[in-house]
Amino acid sequence: MRRFVLTIMVLLVACATNGALKEINYKKVNAQAKKEYQQPLRPGTNGINPFWNGYAKKFMYAPAFDFPEQAGVKEYVFKINDEAGHEWQMKAHSPKADLSPVWARIPGGTDVTLRVFATNQDGQVGVTPIGERKFLRDFPFNGPYNQPVRPYKEAALKAMLFVHRLKNIQHWKDNKEPNMNYKHNTYACKIMGATIRNECLVAKYFPEERETALQMAKNVAAFLKTISQPAGTPLAYFPPTYYKGLIASAREENQNTTMCLEAISVAWGLLDLYDATKDRQYFDWALNIADTYQRLQRPDGSLPIKVVISTGEAVNESNAMLYPLMSYLKRLNSEYGVTKYEGMRHKGEKWMHEVAVRSFNMTGQFEDVSVLNLKPYENLTNCTAAPYADYLYCREESTAEDLQDADDLMRLSEDQFTFWEKKVKPNGIHSHTTPCVYEQYRYQMSVDNSACNVAGGFLAKYERTGDMLALAKAVALTNSITVVQNVCTGQIPTTWEQRTNVDAGLSFWLNCTVSSINMLLRMDEALKGKSEFKFYS
Repeated sequence: MRRFVLTIMVLLVACATNGALKEINYKKVNAQAKKEYQQPLRPGTNGINPFWNGYAKKFMYAPAFDFPEQAGVKEYVFKINDEAGHEWQMKAHSPKADLSPVWARIPGGTDVTLRVFATNQDGQVGVTPIGERKFLRDFPFNGPYNQPVRPYKEAALKAMLFVHRLKNIQHWKDNKEPNMNYKHNTYACKIMGATIRNECLVAKYFPEERETALQMAKNVAAFLKTISQPAGTPLAYFPPTYYKGLIASAREENQNTTMCLEAISVAWGLLDLYDATKDRQYFDWALNIADTYQRLQRPDGSLPIKVVISTGEAVNESNAMLYPLMSYLKRLNSEYGVTKYEGMRHKGEKWMHEVAVRSFNMTGQFEDVSVLNLKPYENLTNCTAAPYADYLYCREESTAEDLQDADDLMRLSEDQFTFWEKKVKPNGIHSHTTPCVYEQYRYQMSVDNSACNVAGGFLAKYERTGDMLALAKAVALTNSITVVQNVCTGQIPTTWEQRTNVDAGLSFWLNCTVSSINMLLRMDEALKGKSEFKFYS
């Protein structure tokens, strides 16, 4: 009888450290992953941050919880039970101890209940638990997963043409105002800024479409200019977050307000348009936006999450997570030699390190999710954690402490939001395409932009450190983008859930598609086009 051995998939990639070709050895990286999951992620006992996981629903890394100490108790018994009646036990001198002693023994994909009991002086276990938590002990990384359906660059090109050819986007060819049949145009900065970026990509990669694409991008910019704040006002040159009165733009709390950092989406597109046309008006506008941020920045380096348009005053005490601004200012310096904003960037980095990352309160910054009355850690998201980790890995001057911050932010993004696998439903269907990444606590949904955030962070880690496990994770998530892409149209759906209604249209946020396009191009460049896989037995 033939003896079958484990089939290991390997990917030829350009090694970040010496340019040599290397392979992903999945037996090795899976073992590395298993070991890393034993290490608790920023437990509240570390003397740095408070317990951050009070609203968490799942864990890959051995968690610790903020259960109360009991006077006179020297030992606590931890009992973990699943729905089938299995139990795992451990003992510790503190109820806040992490679960690493038993973590590897609990199967991935298991819903469990943890109860912690105090013992008396005779060693007897109490009847009533002093603390209890229910959560998912999630599947660990155990690659390989899907192969790419098509080369990364081809997938990116198909997606950008899909956006370009949409009727509601082609509208920009002959008009200088949006077609509101695409309701997401109500989020002016985010969607229209992404439209400019996509059309600049089309102009770059499809010479036959260049003239049309750039005219469309110019018309979008012209419209945004008409609705931007005038010079001399608190938010000078900022286009608004909300336009018309559709979807979240209709909510009372969003009237006459704007998300502070969303003007960056437009500014980034303006730089792309300047690169494509060399028309100085777009570059000057981009700098004017940066000037406004410089005036808005507080002495400690922070910025508010949301402001009143007429005054520039914060709507509440929630602060913005500054990665979009940091990345934008870095681009101004590295690509255009603009150094006047370096002081602002360094102040922002200092605040991110000392406040946001230290507290680990990487809160959501979504224009369609309320930021009012937010409790600390109530709406954590990969969308603030992974992109800032990416930024830190790519920043040449990052210290060892910065890189540790980046590692922790990536572990948070994986631990809380990434799903390498999901349980199969009784009907034999997976509820979501996996690997995938959920967006936030308040929107438990797999989103392509979130997959890009985490893939980009892991790719940056690989390029900075040569960590092959990070590359394997980046590849797995990027490959999923090609799996969900419509083979005929090139559309990349925004959400990756299994749809129960056969007539349901695929979800589509244009800005998320542009994120996927850029991630696919980035991975293609990192791997030098070598997206083919080989199997070895």
